[in-house]
Amino acid sequence: MAVTKTPPETGAGRAAGGDRGPVNRRRARATAGSGRMAALLVSPTLVVLAIVVLYPTLMALNGSLYGAKGLDPKTGFIRDTEPFVGLQNYADILGQAGERFWNAFWNTTFFTVVTVGLETLIGVGMALIMHEAFRGRGLVRAGILVPWAVPTAISGLLWRWIFNSDGIANALIGQQILWTTEGFQAKVAVIVAEVWKTAPFIGLLVLAGLQVIPKEVYEAARIDGASAARRFWHITLPLVKPALLVAMLFRCMDALRMFDLPYILVGAQKHSVETLSMLAHHEASNVRFGPASAYAVLLFLYVFLIALAFVRLLGADLIGDVGADTHKRKGRRLRIPALRRAEVTS
Repeated sequence: MAVTKTPPETGAGRAAGGDRGPVNRRRARATAGSGRMAALLVSPTLVVLAIVVLYPTLMALNGSLYGAKGLDPKTGFIRDTEPFVGLQNYADILGQAGERFWNAFWNTTFFTVVTVGLETLIGVGMALIMHEAFRGRGLVRAGILVPWAVPTAISGLLWRWIFNSDGIANALIGQQILWTTEGFQAKVAVIVAEVWKTAPFIGLLVLAGLQVIPKEVYEAARIDGASAARRFWHITLPLVKPALLVAMLFRCMDALRMFDLPYILVGAQKHSVETLSMLAHHEASNVRFGPASAYAVLLFLYVFLIALAFVRLLGADLIGDVGADTHKRKGRRLRIPALRRAEVTS
């Protein structure tokens, strides 16, 4: 009967398997300590966000469940307090009586899509110009960033003067267009003013992304015979994509909350340019805080969903890159021992 003896465990074997327990415990303690330190460092920011964002959001959500003060049909007297109506405000907003809400919703969406799209194209062009090395580049950069530095209220008054019936815009095109009244021309005026002001913001963030791209990449592509268009499409755009997506995220969130520019440039209660923020402000200014809170909550949900979509897009891109690099490294580690064995055998 053959007896199989297990060879004694060598020092390398103990190091590889038997002594892993203490090492893993030390790693777990180090990880827990790092987690506690991270939580301690982040806690002031979380407290500030809870006070500035979470508490007002909860108060708005609570206020949206109450109606406006008015005549009580049961008693015939004016109510002293706001009545609890539950979800009636949301039903009125989203139902057949919510035509004004849907108009403001589509205006907000239209302004966001058009302005962010134009600002992205113009901002990328500005970034490419500011990135080139030429004499007077600092002056050009300062001139491009001036519109972003102008306060929105001042910008609205400036463009209101330009779009007057006897203003510069009509003098240039040779026609008499009432830009600041009802109609599609009012939308065009708001879009022009918004793009002029905020396109430099996207240009500034894209410029920061361009400056971290190594010059050797462009030199190698130029040696290989790649044209300027191919270098932009296959090198510049993919490498600057994270900065561009972040800039578009910030601009989308800002455009969805657009209030001051159309309010100053065109005016309040204009059907063609009224946004969700303007609608909520109108309800609150008329002491209808319940419907105003409901409008604010719906706008918050809309902005949150758009921001979540952008964050998921950014996160999926980063995880995909990391996963691809990991597979490549694993493939290299798996192929190396096979090559060594082949060398030894030969």
